[in-house]
Amino acid sequence: MGRIQHKKKVIRSKRWKRLLLLSIAASCALFGALITLRIYAQIVGAPIIQVPISSVFLDSQGNVIGDRFEDQRRYWISLEEMSPFLPQATVAVEDQEFYEHHGFDYSRIASAVLKDVKAGKKVEGASTITQQYARNLFLTHEKSWTRKINEALYAYRLEIFYDKDDLLEGYLNTVYFGHGMYGVEAASRFYFGKSAKSLTLAESALLVGIPKGPTYYSPLVNEEKAVTRQQLILKLMENQQMISSDQKERAVNENFVLKAEDSLIKQKTAPYFLEEVWKEATEITLGKGRRIEEGGWTIETTLNRQHQQVAEEMIEKWMPDGELQIGFVSMEPDTGYVTAMVGGRNFADSPFNRVTQAKRQPGSTIKALLFAAALENGFSPLTYMKSERTIFTYDNGRQEYEPKNVNGEFAGHPISLAQALAISDNIYAVKTLEQIGYKPFQQLAERFDLDMNVKDTPATALGTTEVSLLEMTKVYNTISAGGIQKKPTYITKITDNSGNVIYDIEKNDVKGKKVLSEQDSFILSHLLTGMFDPVFNDYSPATGISIRAKQTRPYAAKSGTTNTDQYLIGFSPQLTAAVWNGYDQGKQVSDAEARQVTKQVWIEFMEAVHQGLPVEPFIAPDGVQGVIVDIETGGIATSACKKQRLVYLKKKDVPTKLCTDPKLKQQTFEENSEDSSPWSIFPFNLFE
Repeated sequence: MGRIQHKKKVIRSKRWKRLLLLSIAASCALFGALITLRIYAQIVGAPIIQVPISSVFLDSQGNVIGDRFEDQRRYWISLEEMSPFLPQATVAVEDQEFYEHHGFDYSRIASAVLKDVKAGKKVEGASTITQQYARNLFLTHEKSWTRKINEALYAYRLEIFYDKDDLLEGYLNTVYFGHGMYGVEAASRFYFGKSAKSLTLAESALLVGIPKGPTYYSPLVNEEKAVTRQQLILKLMENQQMISSDQKERAVNENFVLKAEDSLIKQKTAPYFLEEVWKEATEITLGKGRRIEEGGWTIETTLNRQHQQVAEEMIEKWMPDGELQIGFVSMEPDTGYVTAMVGGRNFADSPFNRVTQAKRQPGSTIKALLFAAALENGFSPLTYMKSERTIFTYDNGRQEYEPKNVNGEFAGHPISLAQALAISDNIYAVKTLEQIGYKPFQQLAERFDLDMNVKDTPATALGTTEVSLLEMTKVYNTISAGGIQKKPTYITKITDNSGNVIYDIEKNDVKGKKVLSEQDSFILSHLLTGMFDPVFNDYSPATGISIRAKQTRPYAAKSGTTNTDQYLIGFSPQLTAAVWNGYDQGKQVSDAEARQVTKQVWIEFMEAVHQGLPVEPFIAPDGVQGVIVDIETGGIATSACKKQRLVYLKKKDVPTKLCTDPKLKQQTFEENSEDSSPWSIFPFNLFE
């Protein structure tokens, strides 16, 4: 018996020795594995936390008007920039031991394993916030051991190199909330139409409940399930003493308001404008040694929300049904800031921008530039030439050109430059180009940075060389600014995701260049007011008479018409605006309703955006003198001459003879103008 007991004792001793050795070996292996893991983590270093971040566009008042993202709409914000209830609710429902563990909650893992074994399938996960963050950053949601091992390795490295608040912040900025929204800021804007910083307790709990299953717990998909999970989260927060019972009850009874539709509308503000902003931002960031693809930019733009809204409303009001397209742009003379842009009827149907990309014949809108060249080459507003049927020869006499006016008629008598511009006489325009020459006109176009090759043909005077609407608007904006040209500008400031300002237009001190004298610019501006003045009516009415009744302040403008294009470009001292309409394929614009679109959109836009602003006159500079003249003769007006008008001239061009002087009589008119008084043109003083 003693021998048997001794033998058993020896066996037990060997077993204990073997178990001890195995325990020591296991401990050494575990210790070695941990050391190896630590060395591996130190060698590999901190995981690079870089996720695609959406860039945000702001209007001129600092309001969000849109964003730009690649695959995921996401805005990165710090914990301090979000409601404090968001991180609290997240910890309460996702990982209660988050601040105690080192990346892995072993008690939750054990509990999950037991439940999975008991159920015979995977029924509960045990991933910590750190593990979920690692998965969001580096991995897919594939259910495999390889993915779980990689997840654990990444989670371990994250815990070593980053503190808990950084990890929680990262998780809240990367987790998916459904409907293409990643991170709490994007989700908050989408579901509630406001920043994550402004979320209430109830809204925070509702939002935090979504990531468990966006297809089940999104309040837009199933509000009942979303609310049930919200109340669970509120209860967990109460149990963990994050909130009081009173706070919980108030949150449970709070009526939240979803604003997903509103947020989607905001994303569509001025899409054509935002495309141009992105192009300009790409050039700016590249010039600063940065790549626009980094994302996370806050781009402050020149867009005036009111201007954009009014432009869109007027276009919707006046555009007829069909394929007729439109382009619209408004710009500030003093700064070159683009305040509104519509590049077509529908960006979703056609992102082609008819303001910046389309090159069309500008028609008679080119006459502003032509007569600017004329003023530089000896012409004055009182330069008279006969408007009659004329055949011009060119190309050394080998070719002929016979221009016609819109209605096919001619004045049959001499008319002044002032009247020719007001009624858009084509004969006068071609004669002007023939007199001043093609080279001076080309040189002026180059000074204006107009991408237009002036052809040595008489038709050039009538705008047959193609150019973009934006370029023509820049010409008129320069005239309004006293001859100082400013580049069309869309961006005032760019800040990167770290808050560093990489571009500020004020610090860059963008200066314009002088391309036209102040005197010629003012005289031309004054001449362009003539299209609204019935005193210039002749064989054809002044081209703006049809919209004159809607005018309440001074405007300088010019219309333009070709078989396929309709234009109106003009300005007040505060703003320049341009409208084009036509067909993309060059189809003829013949419908009477379509022919009124540009004028009606332009005048109603200008009147709406100027409402409440002071009526500013065009102020004459030194070297220019105003004189009331008889438009038929160009002489100083007396009561005997009925068609009178205030005209501004360089002092050397001011007439010295009265309109009754026989030597000035060039034509006798049988018709009389009922609206003949120079003071009855407008119910206010146009010029000072």
